[in-house]
This record gives sequence, C-alpha cells and structure tokens, in this order.
Amino acid sequence: MATGEAPPPPPPPPPELASLLAIGLDQRTAENALANRKVTANLAAVIAEAGVSGCDKSVGNLLYTIKTPAQLDAALSFLSTLGPDPLDTAKFEETCGVGVVVSTEEIQSTVTDILKENMEAIVEQRYHINVGSLCGQVRKWHPWGDAKFIKEEIDKRLTEILGPKTEADNVKPVKKKKEKPAKVEEKKTAVAAPAPPSEEELNPYSIFPQPEENLKVHTEIFFSNGNIWRAHNRKDILEKHLKATGGKVMTRFPPEPNGYLHIGHAKAMFIDFGLAKERNGHCYLRFDDTNPEAEKKEYIDHIQEIVRWMGWEPYKVTYTSDYFQELYELAVCLIKKGLAYVDHQTPEEIKEYREKQMNSPWRDRPIEESLKLFEDMRHGLVAEGKATLRMKQDMQNDNKNMADLIAYRIKFTPHPHAGDKWFIYPSYDYAHCLVDSLENITHSLCTLEFDIRRPSYYWLLVALDQYQPYVWEYSRLNISNNVMSKRKLNRLVTEKWVDGWDDPRLLTLAGLRRRGVSSTAINSFIRGMGITRSDNSLIRVERLEYHIREELNKVAPRAMVVLHPLKVVITNLDYGTIIDLDAKKWPDAPGDDASAYYKVPFSRTVYIEQSDFRVKDSKDYYGLAPGKTVLLRYAFPIKCTEVIYGDNSDNIVEIRAEYDPSKATKPKGVLHWVAEPSPGVNPLKVEIRLFEKLFLSENPVELEDWLGDLNPRSKEVIKGAYAVPSLATAALGDKFQFERLGYFAVDSDSTAEELVFNRTVTLRDSYGKAGPK
Repeated sequence: MATGEAPPPPPPPPPELASLLAIGLDQRTAENALANRKVTANLAAVIAEAGVSGCDKSVGNLLYTIKTPAQLDAALSFLSTLGPDPLDTAKFEETCGVGVVVSTEEIQSTVTDILKENMEAIVEQRYHINVGSLCGQVRKWHPWGDAKFIKEEIDKRLTEILGPKTEADNVKPVKKKKEKPAKVEEKKTAVAAPAPPSEEELNPYSIFPQPEENLKVHTEIFFSNGNIWRAHNRKDILEKHLKATGGKVMTRFPPEPNGYLHIGHAKAMFIDFGLAKERNGHCYLRFDDTNPEAEKKEYIDHIQEIVRWMGWEPYKVTYTSDYFQELYELAVCLIKKGLAYVDHQTPEEIKEYREKQMNSPWRDRPIEESLKLFEDMRHGLVAEGKATLRMKQDMQNDNKNMADLIAYRIKFTPHPHAGDKWFIYPSYDYAHCLVDSLENITHSLCTLEFDIRRPSYYWLLVALDQYQPYVWEYSRLNISNNVMSKRKLNRLVTEKWVDGWDDPRLLTLAGLRRRGVSSTAINSFIRGMGITRSDNSLIRVERLEYHIREELNKVAPRAMVVLHPLKVVITNLDYGTIIDLDAKKWPDAPGDDASAYYKVPFSRTVYIEQSDFRVKDSKDYYGLAPGKTVLLRYAFPIKCTEVIYGDNSDNIVEIRAEYDPSKATKPKGVLHWVAEPSPGVNPLKVEIRLFEKLFLSENPVELEDWLGDLNPRSKEVIKGAYAVPSLATAALGDKFQFERLGYFAVDSDSTAEELVFNRTVTLRDSYGKAGPK
C-alpha cells in the first residue's frame, strides 16, 4: 500500500448478520443470535412481517426479545394489524409477553394443580388421557412458559402417578374411517377414550376476537382482472362502531320465519347467544324476512317462544324488513357508484350467462337509466319478473358467488311485517351483510356453506364504505338417521309422513321437547361438540341420546308400567288383601325421606310383561318359568305353579303363582309389575308411544329416494298398558323412568280420561360406555 493511501473498506458482513445489524443490534448480540438457528428464524419472521429494513436500537432490541413460539405468534398477529400506525412499544410488549419470565417452579406448581383437578379422568383413562388438553390448561396460566418443559413435566408426573404402561395402555383407540364422503363417528368400543372436558374447563368462545381487534384484514377479494380488495375496517369506521356499541360484543341469531327450528338451529343459538352472554354483550333475534311468500306468523311466534325455551333471551327482536328503507337508499347509492344495474334477463338466461361467465347485455347501461328503472320498480311500475337489480361484481370470477348477484326482485306480494308498502324485496345476499353492519354486529357467525359467500359479503360492505363485522363459519350439525334441511322437513310435514312439526320422531326443537328432551340436554350435547370448522361429519344420534339419558337419570323419578300385561294370580294371598309397599323414586333414596318413595299396592292379581314369562327355562334367562322363582321389584319372590292356556298352547291367558312373604328366597331375576289396586278393578290404563329412528340409513340425504328410506316401524302405539296408581296425577311436562323400559314424558295428547306417554330414550347406553368425545 502506498504511503498516504486510505485503507481498503472492510468486507461487508454476511447477509444474515447484516439484517440483524440493520435493526440496531450490536455486533456481539447479532453474532450470538446467529449461533442459535431457532432465534435467527424467529427474528427473520418478525422482521419480515414488520417490514423493517432498518431501525433504531430500541426497536431492534424489542424484536430480539421475541424468543418463544408463543411470543412470535403474538408478535406476528400484532404487527399484521398495525397498518400505517406507529408502533406502540408498551402495547407490543404487553401483547407479546416481553420481559415475562416463567420459572420452572411456577410451572411445576401449576402442573400439580391441573393434574389434581383432572385426577379422576387420569385414573380412569390412564395413558389415554388427552395430554394436549392438560398442556393447554397449564398454558392458560402461563402463556409464555416453555411449552416443551410443560409437556415434559406432565409426562414425568403421569408416569409417577400411573407407573409403567400396561398392554391396555398401548392399545390405540380406533380411528374414524375416511373412505366415505360423510364421516360417521365409529361405534364406541371398550377401548378407553378421552372424557369430555367439563363445562368449567371448556370455554368454546375463546377462539373469537374482541370487538376492538376488528382492524385485521377479513378476506382478500380476488378479481379476474388481477385486482385485489383487502377488506378490513379503517380506524375511523371501527371507532364509530365501538362508540355506538360501547365496545360490547353484538351478535345476532337470524332465522328465516319459513318453518320450525331444528336442532341445527340450537347449535347456532348456542354460538350466537352464548358468545354474547360469555362476553357480557347482546344478541339480537333477527327475523330474516326477505321472502314474503314463505313466511307465516305461526313460524314467527314459534321461533320467539322456542328461543326462550332454549334458555336464551334476545337483546331485541328485529326484522330485516325494519331496514327496508335504509337498504333501498343504499341500493340507490350503489347504482350511483356504478356498482349496480337494472337487468332484464330471465332466471334461465342469468344461469346460462353465469355458466359461460358472460356479462349481461344490460350490465353497462347508463347509471341514470338504472336509477330511473329502479325507482319505477320501487313504485310497482315494472311487471313482476321483468327486471332485477344486480350488483356489478365480477362475472368472470371463478367464485360463482361473485357473478353479479341479484340485490332486488319484484314481488307484488304484501309483506307479513311491512305490509303493502313495497313492490321490491332485497335478496339474502344483499340484505344480510348490510343489516349486520347497520345493527353494529361484531361477530357474524354462520355455517360453513356460507364460506364461499364471504367475498360477496365483504365486497358489498367495501363498495358502500360500511362497517365490516368479523365473519366466522362453523360446521353444520348433521345427525345420523335424520334429515335437517327445512325443505325436507317441510315436505315430511305437508305430505303427512309425520304428525306435524312437533312429531317426536323429528329433530325439530318442538319435536324434541314433545318427546321429553330438555333444553339443558340439547345445550349439553351442543357444548360437548365444541365450535369447530370440521365439515362433512355425521354425528351419531346415539351421542345425542347419551346427553339426554345423562340428564334424565338425574331428574326423572322412577315408576313401574307394564306394556303388554300378563295376568298372574297369587294363589296363597287371600282375596281382597291389599299390601301397600314402598317403591323408590330414586335408586339412592334415603330410608328416612318419605318423599323419595311412592306407594304401590300388592294384591292377589298382578301383571307382568308377557316377554318376562317362558314355558321353557334356560340358564341365561332370568324371567319367570314353570317351577321357577323371580323377585317382584320392591315386593316379594313369586314361584310359578301353573300355566292357564286359552284356545291353544301358544295362547297363555294366566299364570298361577305363590309368593314368599318371608322373602327367604333370593332369586336372580327381578321383574317390574303392576297390581290391581282393589279386587276386580283394573290398574291405571295408559297409552304408550315408542319411537325408533325415523330413517333406516345413517345418512338418508345421500339417497335419491330418501322418502323410501323412512322406517315403517319408527312409531309404535300401545293402547292397553298398565301403570302404578301414582302416575294418575302426572301432568304435561312430567318425566319418569319406567323401570326396565326407558325414560318417558307425558304427551300433549293426554286427556282427563287417558294419559299418553312418549318414550324419550331407552335405558340402553351403547354410546356412553366409552364416554363421549
């Protein structure tokens, strides 16, 4: 080097080191970070998301503090909502847990508490316990704790509690089959399965954001010409919304008043009303009444009544028709923006043009012409079917729900709620999102089939510069051996395949209630499934029955009814003798509580089930047979001494038996029975209705002839059943367990002369033996 020449510049640092130096880290810190590939990867992700190519040392050190995956996720989420606003360092640190140190002692203490709370399930399920769920419960207390250490600590403690794994512990639970389009839950086996979390442990609404977080991009709307709209709320729009709502969660349950609600609507209610209740917000009951031809006051009255029966109280009851004027004015605004036009294509032409992705010949008509025609439509000056108002979206879009959807149709039909003021009615696609916005709904929740309508939903709100709710879709509720579509249910009712909307065989809420199912059991069933987006699954009806049975077992007092009576004469009991016995209403009834018992008369003539007697005995048979002894529940052992036949050997008309007043005999078989309350007086006669699955196939909707799959034996009416006297005072709404027969409820067809009982569910529980998931 010549004297006086400047030294050559140092070589540039490697790219990875340069990126860390650019965010203000000193040389030593940056080199240490490069030594840890995980830290380097985290930093790279945060730098990329933040769009930082150079910043001061304070910001760089802030980014460097993002060390755990949980902190990284929180940082990415925070930065994605930042937009052009300056970084609020304090809020960023709080959101990402910067500076929070969770000690191993804290984690170990929390693990101890969580394992204690779950000890019953751990002992029962052993190594089949859901460890992920246990980890999640610990992470709720320590979101910034070391996830790996939490998992290792739980595994170690489980080994200490349970000891080495047995052969049974290594048996894997049977997985669902995947080959069918509709996945059906596998029948439960004896293999242990994870028990469902209790209601206290489970908060299904934690997946939903808070109203003030509604600045994120909801969706990207892609256009065929390459344009992209990133639908999200501007800060001023969100602030106006939060001011109007006070920052509260606002949801809505929006049924169409065109039929009775079914159990799928119960899931929607659980999500809509439940989220509002959990967040101390409000939920509207909004009738989506845009089709005046299909709506009836009967349906509106039913929906309001059944919503309250399900345990939900609406914040307000509103109708889409309440907003017809605002919707009309917004449609005029859309035309003026050049984003809507009056079209004269027929429904067939619209369908053809959509399939060919061709524009309507009227798509580019002058704005003033569309405004004038739309006003004429409004005043009934255009004939029905001769024009529609269509949104000018994107006819060449691969998403058919962006193909210039219809906003308004002409209908010369008076509206049940709005009267005869309107000659045009908005479509669902036009009205639904706008009324959500007008009512300041924070969370617009719907089933997954509406997922492909999300771009259209936000397209309209962006086009009209309206507030945008947070949209989230969840899986539909499909239950085996049933249909859930309103169209199919309506056909079953109108064509008299069933006995009305409240037929106990239907999964309408009215039908379930009439069958004896409570809203508590329905909500427990819904809650047990959680709020998920897993689609195309078929829930076995046995899962619903499990929750029904679980509740009825706690609330239904026991009683005895004989469905098909067979007369038994007790020959060693004097004629006219009546012995009043105590029968338990509850299995664990205390001896000193008279209210836990009911009186049942024991007399010379009693009745047992025909199926509980056989002429030929066998080792595996516990009923009555010639020369055999059985125990009459709550009464005495009886021994068959003679069989009285009718016209032939198959016609048994009476059994003669002797009873053992000392109860010295201890037979294995125990039978339910009913006796004459006094000599020559028949027991209380009742009508019993037994129900089976309405359809023979698990998924009848897949069948072309789904009506041909109806179960011809789905309903059996038994007219001559005998009941214990205490049931004479049963009233509508009362529920009982008829011993050995199932759970029953008083039906609305009951009269003063004859009670009618519906079987709600059998005692058999094949589903619950392994526990529901």
